Amino acid sequence: MKETFSKEERLCHKKLIQQLFTSGLSVVSLPMKARWLHSTLPTTLPVQVMIAVPKSTFHNASDRNLIRRRIRESYRKNRSELFESLMNSGKQMAIVLIYTGKKILPYSDIEEKIILLLQRLKNENEKASG
Repeated sequence: MKETFSKEERLCHKKLIQQLFTSGLSVVSLPMKARWLHSTLPTTLPVQVMIAVPKSTFHNASDRNLIRRRIRESYRKNRSELFESLMNSGKQMAIVLIYTGKKILPYSDIEEKIILLLQRLKNENEKASG
């Protein structure tokens, strides 16, 4: 599997995003939170992801962009296990990764938390698959 983050992997549909926030389940690994929902996606890929960094916490756009880049990079490098699990079960998942911290963490700390979240999402998928 290629380690790229293509346009198809980005969650863009407003109805699906709204559904995620109203009826999606959540997993927390501070300073990250993931909301997810099993759904049929308009793509052949098993996962679509959106990354959110709150403007109320980080007023400077450059800070939000820095955090978003770090999250995107760590997700891109560590998503393969989740992809394989979803491909084997034949399901698709929409995910929103939300940064809830108050300070900008280094890449290594963000990567640890993303790995934990992806592992938990994989476990949740395997529970749902039976």
